Amino acid sequence: MSLRRALRAYPTLLRIGLAEAVAYRAEFLVWMLSMTMPLVMLALMKTMADEAPVGRFTAATFVSYYLATLIVRQMSGAWVVWELIREIREGTLALRLLRPIHPLLGHSADSLAALPMRALVSLPVAVILLVTTGGSRVSHDPVVLACFVASLFGAWLLNFAVSAMIGTLGLYLESSISIWELWLGCFMLFSGYLLPLELFPHWLERLARVLPFAYLQAVPVEMLTGLHTRASALRALAWQWTYAAAAVTAMLLLWRRAVKRFAAYGG
Repeated sequence: MSLRRALRAYPTLLRIGLAEAVAYRAEFLVWMLSMTMPLVMLALMKTMADEAPVGRFTAATFVSYYLATLIVRQMSGAWVVWELIREIREGTLALRLLRPIHPLLGHSADSLAALPMRALVSLPVAVILLVTTGGSRVSHDPVVLACFVASLFGAWLLNFAVSAMIGTLGLYLESSISIWELWLGCFMLFSGYLLPLELFPHWLERLARVLPFAYLQAVPVEMLTGLHTRASALRALAWQWTYAAAAVTAMLLLWRRAVKRFAAYGG
C-alpha cells in the first residue's frame, strides 16, 4: 500500500478504533484502573519524605512525580502484543493480511484511537496534580513543555514498536509472551515507574539512563515535573527519538521476515 493511500485511510482507521474503544468501555476502564502501582509507591515514599526529604524529593515532590507517572503511563502505553499473539494463535491474522492496509498500521490506529478514552482518566489526575502542588511542581518553561508533549508521542511509538516486535515473535515462538513479561519486569525496575531514577545508586542510575526503559517513562515525567533544564530535555528527547526510530525500523524488518512464515491454524 502506498504511503499516500495509507495517510488517506488513517483517519477512518482512527474513527473505527475510537468506536471500538467506546463500545468496550467497561473492559477498557478496568484495564486503565489496573495501573495503580504508582499510587501505592506514592503512599510509601510520601510517608518516608514526611519524616525527612529523600535526596531532593520532598513529600510534595513525590506527589507530583507519581501523579505525573500515572499521566505518562496512561497516555503512552501500547499493548498490541496481546492482539498480535491472539491473532496468530487463532489464525485471524490472515484476515488482516488480506486487507489493503498494513496490519501494523491498523494496530497503531487502534492504539492511538484509545487515547481520548485514556485522557478521561488522565485529565482528572492532571487537575489533582495542579491543585495539590499549586503548579509549583510542574515545569513552566515552554520549551521543556513542548519537549514533554513530543516525548509522550516518542514514548508511545517506542512502546508500540517493542510491543509489536514481541507480538510478531509469536510467529517463531510458542511462548513469546514470556519475553513480554521479561520486558515488563525490566520496565518496572529501570524506567522510573516505581522509583525515581535519581534515588538509585549512581552506577545503577547511569545504567538505567543508557537503557531504553527510562525514555518510556522517567524522561517525560521529569520534563513535566521540572526536573529537566532546556538543554537536558532536548538532549533526552533526541536520545528517545533515536531509540524510537531504531525500534520502528527493527519492527518493520522483523515483520517482513516473520510474516512469510505465517500459516493460519486450521487453514
